[in-house]
Amino acid sequence: MSTVNDVYGSNAAGALANSQTNSLMGDTQDRFLTLLVTQLQNQDPLNPMDNAQVTSQIAQLSTVQGIQQLNNTLLALSGQMDMSQSLQAAGLIGKDILYPGEKISLGSDPDTGAKTATPFGVDLMSAAAKTKVSILDSAGKVVREFEYDAKDAGVYPLSWDGLDSAGAPAPDGAYTVQVTASDDKGQAVSTQALTSGHINSIAYTTEGLKLNLAMGGKISLLDIRQVM
Repeated sequence: MSTVNDVYGSNAAGALANSQTNSLMGDTQDRFLTLLVTQLQNQDPLNPMDNAQVTSQIAQLSTVQGIQQLNNTLLALSGQMDMSQSLQAAGLIGKDILYPGEKISLGSDPDTGAKTATPFGVDLMSAAAKTKVSILDSAGKVVREFEYDAKDAGVYPLSWDGLDSAGAPAPDGAYTVQVTASDDKGQAVSTQALTSGHINSIAYTTEGLKLNLAMGGKISLLDIRQVM
């Protein structure tokens, strides 16, 4: 797996490939012009080449050259975008983020016994009149529920104190966040549960730029919903 530093190497390789392509196009153009001049010098005076035919051949060469120049421009822009994206991602190393996910964990401080749950959140695709967030244990049983009044569309970070619905400490372990929401007409609103992660490093892979999380797993820049 390559790292973000390889972006610079891949850009250099792309520049070399563009240089070789341009050289090939130049050779092709030179050969075409040489052939055309030779044809004009050796044409039959009584049956000269048709002007339309000559014009068509030149136009075809110009079209091919124009397409190649457009491809080179697009490749250059793509390289610049990759570079910009890599630099942007590098600034996220060491940051905590919210991204799509339902899994959270609950642990206890060994000294104080205080409960600490993984930060999580909700992404509302549109305004909601009511939003309900349920925390389920590994057996699918609801441990705690939170209900919220009207909220605009957007990302909302949430937290859990580690207590169940009766106010007793919940057991340490893995839990799942479930989100439902509805508008003022009672119609369901599209929502997405968010979990948190800590970005340890970034990598430039064959699938594009990936963010490596501290607890394992890789996500895309497009998966980030909020930087905390």
